[in-house]
Amino acid sequence: MTRKQKRLAVIAGLGLAIVLAATIIFTALSSKITFFYSPSELKENPVAIGQDFRIGGLVKEDSWVKDGKINTFVVTDGESDTKVVYQQILPDLFREGQGVIAEGALTQEGYFAATNVLAKHDENYLPKEVVATLKERGEWEPETKEENGEGSAN
Repeated sequence: MTRKQKRLAVIAGLGLAIVLAATIIFTALSSKITFFYSPSELKENPVAIGQDFRIGGLVKEDSWVKDGKINTFVVTDGESDTKVVYQQILPDLFREGQGVIAEGALTQEGYFAATNVLAKHDENYLPKEVVATLKERGEWEPETKEENGEGSAN
């Protein structure tokens, strides 16, 4: 084997090792990725039943029903609604009309079974996609100076 052939064999071996390592990394990460959807995006692009993802938006007014530890509420982006069932204690900051992100999966019955609910006291917690949808519909107004273009709110 000539020197040139040895060099090409080493380069080919390193290339193969890099491709193999990248394949292993992407395969491992794909099982950990959790996609985010607004109710409108979920309606347009349905997710497979049982596949984990996050849904975010505002908790629809007068939609929250608490029965012991079972909480049922509707997440809306002003365009579409998604029913959410959460069978644990909700965060203290959970309120109707406020921003929420729920992690979980769709069920055979058509509702979203949440395994985790994240809530904050105002709509600033919402992902950019949901804020953009609400702004387009004229249902969201910024409340902090930073969002009004007047500098930092901190």
